[in-house]
Amino acid sequence: MTHGKKVLLAAPRGYCAGVDRAVVTVEKALELYGPPVYVRKQIVHNKFVVHALEERGAIFVEELDEVPEGATVVFSAHGVAPVVHEEAAARSLKTIDATCPLVTKVHSEAKRFAHEGYQILLVGHEGHEEVVGTMGEAPDVMTLVEDIDGAEALDVPNTDKLVWLSQTTLSVDETLATVGALKERFPHLISPPSDDICYATQNRQAAVKDIAERCDVLIVVGSGNSSNSVRLVEVALDAGAKSAYRVDSADELDEAWFDGCTTVGVTSGASVPEILVDDVLRWLSDRDCAAT
Repeated sequence: MTHGKKVLLAAPRGYCAGVDRAVVTVEKALELYGPPVYVRKQIVHNKFVVHALEERGAIFVEELDEVPEGATVVFSAHGVAPVVHEEAAARSLKTIDATCPLVTKVHSEAKRFAHEGYQILLVGHEGHEEVVGTMGEAPDVMTLVEDIDGAEALDVPNTDKLVWLSQTTLSVDETLATVGALKERFPHLISPPSDDICYATQNRQAAVKDIAERCDVLIVVGSGNSSNSVRLVEVALDAGAKSAYRVDSADELDEAWFDGCTTVGVTSGASVPEILVDDVLRWLSDRDCAAT
């Protein structure tokens, strides 16, 4: 690495309100009820956070059949389908819902539009927990659209009453492009009353766009299953960063990435505690990279 590199630190970055709320929910449940407290899926998509909660007595499970009857279980920030609530009730589980309020808003929109007779196009990534939960609210009238190609190939039975919703953690630009392709195919497609993409996701993407063009390398701290963290890498590259990498922690940084560069950008996903960013900044500082 050459000497005297400059570090641009994106702001805002890191924890959003929904993530903070979800993590605190598990911590409070452990205080109130004592361990173990079961959590369906990862409470948020970050390895460090999940491990820290496990050390305090949280037990993460994939499905409710892994939870003893009558035990306490927390639902993750990503939300669950109605069938999961029904299963919990059938097994006498004490449930605590840590769903992000914005995800709850999208669920409410899905139910309302389904009740009003709309076909719903959900822009999102297949298999993502949030998408699975949202689609569970109206499975008979909801179709998943992943990208522009999916929009152009889409065939829906009724285009008279058609509305789009979206996963909350997507790239703003990609979502708008997909919606644009949908509107070309279906001119009567209506939009939700307010944007579904999380304001924290939008703000963090905007902050990356602001610094990307000045960066030879941009580091995104976040886990690989964190949709918003993965999107930040894509946004950085699209906005002009010469290279961009996602790492869970400073341990994954590679000195070869920084050879010949003069400016390094640093940001983090919405489920990342600031301690992990501090570790990255310390790693860079030890190699003569100074934050500005």
